[in-house]
Amino acid sequence: MNNQSRRDFLRNAGLGLGGVAMSGYLPGGGFFSAATAAELVDPLTPKSPHFPAKVKTVIWLHMDGAPSTLDLFDYKPELQKLAGKPIPESFLKGIKTSTQGGITKLFWSEKRTFKQYGDSGAYFSDLLPNLSAHADKIAFIKSSVTVGATHDISILKLNTGDVNPGRPSLGAWISYQLGSANKDLPSYVVLYNDKQEPRAGSVNWSSGFLPAVYQGVAFRPGDSPILNLERPGYMGAKEQRNSLDLLARLNGQRGARYTEDTELIARTRSYDLADRMQTSAPEAVDLTKETDATREAYGLNDEATKSYGETLLRARRLTERGVRFIQVVSGPAVADGDFRNWDAHSKLEDNHSKNARMVDKPIAALLADLKDRGLLDTTLVVWASEFGRTPWGESGDGRDHNAWGYTQWMAAGGVKAGSTFGATDEIGVQSVGKTVDTYDLHATVLNLMGLDHLKTTFLHDGRSERPTVVYGEVIKDLIG
Repeated sequence: MNNQSRRDFLRNAGLGLGGVAMSGYLPGGGFFSAATAAELVDPLTPKSPHFPAKVKTVIWLHMDGAPSTLDLFDYKPELQKLAGKPIPESFLKGIKTSTQGGITKLFWSEKRTFKQYGDSGAYFSDLLPNLSAHADKIAFIKSSVTVGATHDISILKLNTGDVNPGRPSLGAWISYQLGSANKDLPSYVVLYNDKQEPRAGSVNWSSGFLPAVYQGVAFRPGDSPILNLERPGYMGAKEQRNSLDLLARLNGQRGARYTEDTELIARTRSYDLADRMQTSAPEAVDLTKETDATREAYGLNDEATKSYGETLLRARRLTERGVRFIQVVSGPAVADGDFRNWDAHSKLEDNHSKNARMVDKPIAALLADLKDRGLLDTTLVVWASEFGRTPWGESGDGRDHNAWGYTQWMAAGGVKAGSTFGATDEIGVQSVGKTVDTYDLHATVLNLMGLDHLKTTFLHDGRSERPTVVYGEVIKDLIG
């Protein structure tokens, strides 16, 4: 006979009810199973996708500051002809801009030339001589649209699907739904090649209302990308293990009382992960193990490409090791911080020449390297930005923000290589025909990871939330 006290009985019964309630917050909801029980022990335990996935890893290349795709991919002969003339009002119908009623003129750089490349005949400008060699690997989205007139707002929408802080980022949704493929590394990593955090910081890789364990882990540039990873000199491995075991017991006792405390679960998981990362993480980001040929391909021997090249080389190494979502944010184009990003309201030629040079060779090297290592078919590379740029600029030699029509692209795993979806008008102001919003891009990336965006849900404040918020459509024409 069990001699438990009345107090023990009530406490254990309460924990049982709490566990049933907690099950509603686990993937799929419902009652506990062996799988959901495992998730309580380790929320990042691997989970099955909704259907067979085409890719295993996403490398999300955020071009911070929003490049002018009119000067990179979206060739507009009519804009070249009309350069220096006022904007025809016919191109401004249905949108509101600060130029309306003014005398702002269209702009075209005299140095800009475009050529067609590959069997697809895709246009690339002279700013991207290396990436153009991979034209037939790329699926262009030339009718991208978004909302928001400021960088912070539109960057938040690009990464989380909403203009207000508090929602999970795309990488967090993928980590939540699929778990980790490598128990010794984070499932979701953020890389950047700046000395400081990217604009708006961690809100762009937050887990939002999802359990905190699914948020992105930021790796800094340089030789020590993870702060405080090394064990203090006065502490041995045994002492550290004893401390972690004690913390686990204390957290376990508290966790049994407060099963809804996701921060506690995340903290406990982070201690164990950090312990294992002391061995795995330094090796994963150690570029000294790369060959001279690889270092040269990524541009590590050139100050113009070195910082971004190191970032993408680390992205490739993390891809090899099973990290599911790698968010890469481009930093300054030169070491002294000149042209910190692509935001060229003036001096576009100088700005884009330096930023394009920074990313062109490393991205081309990444695509070639993935192919050589047999990873291209299972890795999705996405070139994304918070918005595009207009064919005019108030300064006369730059371009303003454009949320109505711009180019993004996807390459490698699962996409219809050498294709183009959508278009903008003759001078690149607005998308024509079917547009692609951030929600559609997210739905498509999730689909390639084997996830139905309508079934990727989490119960929050009594409402079933999903990554695409209120709408979103998979761009089937871009899936191979």
